[in-house]
Amino acid sequence: MNFILVFIGGGLGSTLRYIVNIVCPRFLGAAFPYHTFIINITGSTVMGLIAGYLAFKGDAAQSWRLFLMTGILGGYTTFSAFSLDTAVLYERGEVGLALFYVLGSVVFSIAGLFAGLALVRHLA
Repeated sequence: MNFILVFIGGGLGSTLRYIVNIVCPRFLGAAFPYHTFIINITGSTVMGLIAGYLAFKGDAAQSWRLFLMTGILGGYTTFSAFSLDTAVLYERGEVGLALFYVLGSVVFSIAGLFAGLALVRHLA
């Protein structure tokens, strides 16, 4: 059942991301990646709202967590999970580890993308 909840939530989140990807360039232009910028910020904000509610106010069932956080937000943006992981490390007092996580994720992700592009260009 958990797989189905994540599957359905992921489909909904991915569809919402697709809608934002189509709407943003029409209204804001394509000179800046507004769609990704907006998705990352809104996804992280919603993740904070849900995580905060679950931590301080409610005791939602695991199925709701899987559907909302892993499913919908995972399909919408994985940046929300990245943001939550960073906040958890910071809240635990692991500031150095949080900083390493942020910088390492950004630097190595972009480096990995460029490495993949270079490899394909070399092989093509």
